[in-house]
Amino acid sequence: QVQLVESGGGLVQAGGSLRLSCAASGGTFSRYNAGWFRQAPGKEREFVAAATSISGSTYVTYYAASVKGRFTISRDNAKNTVYLQMNSLKPEDTAVYYCAVRARAEGYSDRRLYDYWGQGTQVTVSS
Repeated sequence: QVQLVESGGGLVQAGGSLRLSCAASGGTFSRYNAGWFRQAPGKEREFVAAATSISGSTYVTYYAASVKGRFTISRDNAKNTVYLQMNSLKPEDTAVYYCAVRARAEGYSDRRLYDYWGQGTQVTVSS
């Protein structure tokens, strides 16, 4: 059983930056692939970014088209933490952001394939 706790959300003006953190406990974090999703009011939860292991501590990263070039996912296995650096934020980035981990290698953008989820952190971008 893995517990995930997100932090770092808040209110920011358009064009600003935030860094989200997701601390893991209760399992061997390095064995899991990590991802970030978000859910805006009235919308389905959508994929944002993922870091998938290809060998040991080497990861390949994936991004939704809407955030590519602005967001960066990273992880520190020594700290059992995954991060999402968000730059050039836009009002349409407003959502609750969730981190999740999955044991599978495939399906980085499919929320149904993730095994554990955090409780979410609110990000609000004002125009």
